[in-house]
Amino acid sequence: MLGSGLSNQVGASVGALAFPVIGPAGVVAVRQWVAAVLLYAVGRPRFGRFTGAQWRPVLGLALVFAAMNLSLYTAIDRIGLGLAVTLEFLGPLAVALGGSRRRLDAVCALAAAGAVAVLVRPRPSTDYLGIGLGLLAAVCWASYILLNRTVARRVPGLQGSAAAAVVSAAAYVPIGALVLWRNPPTGAALLCALTAGVLSSAVPFLADLLALRRVPAQFFGVFMSVNPVFAALVGWAVLDQRLDPLAWSAILVIVGTNALAVITSSARRPR
Repeated sequence: MLGSGLSNQVGASVGALAFPVIGPAGVVAVRQWVAAVLLYAVGRPRFGRFTGAQWRPVLGLALVFAAMNLSLYTAIDRIGLGLAVTLEFLGPLAVALGGSRRRLDAVCALAAAGAVAVLVRPRPSTDYLGIGLGLLAAVCWASYILLNRTVARRVPGLQGSAAAAVVSAAAYVPIGALVLWRNPPTGAALLCALTAGVLSSAVPFLADLLALRRVPAQFFGVFMSVNPVFAALVGWAVLDQRLDPLAWSAILVIVGTNALAVITSSARRPR
């Protein structure tokens, strides 16, 4: 789990190094292609056997998958890795708290809202478009979680996720081709984009599969909370993106509220 989280954030930071040459859209296109190759090899989707009821959530998942990565990487380009990933993390936090009537979850939601207000507080350097893109990535991640549940019920094995990745990658072919034609990549930029695809798609996917065979899903959900912290640390170490103490405090509040919500929800659930 430690390797999965670090790999994901290091991959995003390495991909950011290619932004000046091919932009976020070019990096995302390469990442989508790498993810499609990996998931197709693992899931082996049988497209010809999908019914209409199976195709609908798969296509929705493909659309969300594409929008989530593009909005996140564009947000990283504008507001930095730590802040962008923290805002994106509000998506799974909202899913964890959504529909709950417990007072503790209401307190967690209020604490997270206060932390977000600190992160996006108006300053001369505030990039509102970047913040909006980070929040869009959060909406996409929440939708991704909910759609994945539907896909898992309707499509056997990993075929649904693999099919969504392939469709998303296919949609990025004209986008990626246009971006790379208008901004010819250097060897270093292409290597960074490919590395981002491997470290942010292939390694976390395989590592998470191995981890979920060995640890309870509850513990896995709690451990996911550290991703914003990893993102802030990696952004500082690789991209020299520094956060002020207030931003660090807000990130830790969001991480803590998610961990608390997951732990208490699982503890109250009947065995």
